[in-house]
Amino acid sequence: MSGTLIDDIDNPEWTADDFANAVGPEGLTDIELAAFSKTRGRPKSAAPKVHLTLRLSQDVVDGFKAGGRGWQSRMDEALALHLRTQSAIGAKD
Repeated sequence: MSGTLIDDIDNPEWTADDFANAVGPEGLTDIELAAFSKTRGRPKSAAPKVHLTLRLSQDVVDGFKAGGRGWQSRMDEALALHLRTQSAIGAKD
């Protein structure tokens, strides 16, 4: 944006009257309050990922990154497949 104002009919700028007549959450009914999420951000995952530091060969990282966005998810899927495959053949190492 270069400092120009945008006229947004769906989201007009508040006036002094709007602020004076605004109602906080204490003025809402239980039904209205139920429409708002109790927490902020992304919903909690049933199986959250673990944050860690991992050193990999450059060619491995380059290979996954070459596939574009989602390379970390693809790497996670490849490692999970490897674990399932090794479990299926009874590998101990």
